[in-house]
Amino acid sequence: MYNLGIDLGGTFIKAGVVDSENKIRAKFMMESHVDTNVDGLCARMIECAKTAVDEAGLTMDEIEHIGVCVPGAVDSVNGVVVYCSNIKFRNTPLAAMIKERTGKPVFVHNDANAAAYGEVVAGAAQGCKDVIVVTLGTGVGGGVIIDGKIYAGFNSFGGELGHTVIVHNGEPCPCGRRGCLESYASATALIKQTRESMKNHTESRLWQICPDISQINGKTAFDAMREGSKAGAEVVNRYINYLGCGLTNFINVFQPEMLLIGGGISKEGETLLEPLRKILAVETYGSSMDAPKTRIGVCTLRNDAGTIGAANLYRLYEND
Repeated sequence: MYNLGIDLGGTFIKAGVVDSENKIRAKFMMESHVDTNVDGLCARMIECAKTAVDEAGLTMDEIEHIGVCVPGAVDSVNGVVVYCSNIKFRNTPLAAMIKERTGKPVFVHNDANAAAYGEVVAGAAQGCKDVIVVTLGTGVGGGVIIDGKIYAGFNSFGGELGHTVIVHNGEPCPCGRRGCLESYASATALIKQTRESMKNHTESRLWQICPDISQINGKTAFDAMREGSKAGAEVVNRYINYLGCGLTNFINVFQPEMLLIGGGISKEGETLLEPLRKILAVETYGSSMDAPKTRIGVCTLRNDAGTIGAANLYRLYEND
């Protein structure tokens, strides 16, 4: 059995043919051209998907289901994209549009939720029913899996973990609030914190790691810390404490079996996870009790999580 997963982003469309063992048989990527109209964007998504099918040496007749994930609010029951901030989808019946053009059953969900589901069915959270996935990128994304199902609330806007406040009246956030986790624990925030430290510590080893302040990335402070930079260590420790505050909140609310971190910062592995575990061991509710504790780890599917998760969305509706 083969299924198609389509991951629509603001810059690229990624499509993959996923087999019954959740291995990607072939994949293809092309520019999204989000400035085009809805019909044109839908046509590009199908073109990308059919190219992936061709690359796999298959035909569309051999595809059973199509799953699509998009960066926005999705009425997944009806396959309608309610809203996307940077794509021209407003109450767009995307599932019906793609089904009309392909003749296949189509399922649509939010991209962060689909990526979280991908980790559950084929990644680091296999076998777990209650999982939180936090992605640290340009923003802070989130996916919530409860009893093996994606949780998105009654209005499809649930799971926006990056927009929970950790500093009252703190840094402004693109969402309009102040003090959101995204403003302190995204890769964007870490770059900003590193830049401020470099400006305040002109003698720091940070400048040797990155002589051009415009070239700072999410690794800069971590690399400086590893080379003995006090300023680099201060940036990293402050960043991890902010992140730990947010993760503690999520665990206290959901008590998931597993909490996974994705995005570029997750590549730091144990350098990130070890201090986070120490924070969570003290801060989470019930940490002193002799009871099962949430495991924390990193996502393993990387850029394929959305594609694999989307290809498996049909599973959520098998018993409906």
